[in-house]
Amino acid sequence: MEDIRDYIQQNQQRFIDELIALLKIPSVSADPAFSQDVLDTAQAIKSSLEKAGCDHVEICETPGYPIVYGEKIIDPNLPTVLVYGHYDVQPPDPLDLWESGPFEPVIKKTELHPEGAIFARGACDDKGQMYMHVKAMEFMTTTGQLPCNVKFMIEGEEEVGSESLGWFVENNHDKLANDVILISDTGMISKETPSITTGLRGLSYVEVEVTGPNRDLHSGLYGGAVANPINILAKMIASLHDENKQITIPGFYDKVEELSKEERAEMAKAPFSQEAYNKALDIEAEYGEEGYTTNERNSIRPTLDVNGIWGGYTGEGAKTVIASKAYAKISMRLVPNQDWKEITELFIKHFEGIAPKGVKVKVTPHHGGQGYVTPIDSIGYQAAAKAYETTFGKTPIPQRSGGSIPIVSLFEKELKSKTILMGFGLDSDAIHSPNEHFGIWNYLRGIETIPWFYQYFTALSK
Repeated sequence: MEDIRDYIQQNQQRFIDELIALLKIPSVSADPAFSQDVLDTAQAIKSSLEKAGCDHVEICETPGYPIVYGEKIIDPNLPTVLVYGHYDVQPPDPLDLWESGPFEPVIKKTELHPEGAIFARGACDDKGQMYMHVKAMEFMTTTGQLPCNVKFMIEGEEEVGSESLGWFVENNHDKLANDVILISDTGMISKETPSITTGLRGLSYVEVEVTGPNRDLHSGLYGGAVANPINILAKMIASLHDENKQITIPGFYDKVEELSKEERAEMAKAPFSQEAYNKALDIEAEYGEEGYTTNERNSIRPTLDVNGIWGGYTGEGAKTVIASKAYAKISMRLVPNQDWKEITELFIKHFEGIAPKGVKVKVTPHHGGQGYVTPIDSIGYQAAAKAYETTFGKTPIPQRSGGSIPIVSLFEKELKSKTILMGFGLDSDAIHSPNEHFGIWNYLRGIETIPWFYQYFTALSK
């Protein structure tokens, strides 16, 4: 595989152009207005996998958006790697905060990416990182260096909960049989300090509705005499944390794993500057649960956050009303051992219980998923670590992520195999935000590193 850098250099512009063409398709799975674009993206992925050397590629229909499946089986006696990724993207809103069109990719040089970064929705999450695997496959098949079997499963509903993926996996155990699952939908510490994500938080996402009077009321005639749903919702939400920033839902922490001092010390070895972190976010000080560092708060501890809140009049000028209803969307990031369905039930019971008389409360669960931990003594992790060592010249740091990929725990349950998370994005890539981007250096380094994983995994599996 020593010639991989030459291959990338010779094909660099084509690799970039192909990704840009993919990023131009607005495959927003959350908005039905983009449904044809999502389907067009699936077709584009199918074509790319065929050109990359897969012997069989198909678009598999599901109850929702289709899954693109591809495979190249060179010897049934060799190990099989299953690559997962997603081709759908988050909505681009708010559009006015984008410096360039979210689906009009441009390359800009930045302080972290002097060689340039591609700015577009999906650049990092996950089209750019998913496409690294397609181009790595191309290199291995073109040069005759594919050391094992490979399967691809690329879905179109990750950003809306992966409901159809669960259905597909449960009904295709034989098709998806593998020895390890490989995903690039995470990040690394920095370009100088590679890392492998070994833990993911789970997720419970709910919407709450507080209803007071049966219609909007004049705030002068009724103010002070009728429960105001917006005021009450604000108080209820504020009560969900105590003075130590801990969540007040009874039973919420019962199954939370407390990491040992030794493991926390290992995590602390990752380079981190609180000052730089605050500066990058333009905040005066950090904020969170007492007794934990910033990196611990956003990875090994559970959280509860309001993602949106609304009600009443929000247009121009003034309208003096007491709204009939107030709403909020709330997400809870969970750590391994916390069952998302159990936590959702605890939330519902508590939130309904703290509502005062005069209002009615409705909680609607949306979606969720379990947390996950990858053991660092597994063959898959060791192969990934050696791959990073080969291309970065450094041993990667195992790191738990604050994000959630709910389908990882599903894979282990249904397919009985471990997942390796080889991410090449950076925290500064603004995924899910305006001006999302992915460094060209990161993109190409991912293409370079992934084939080494295949080689080392095959060797270690003997």
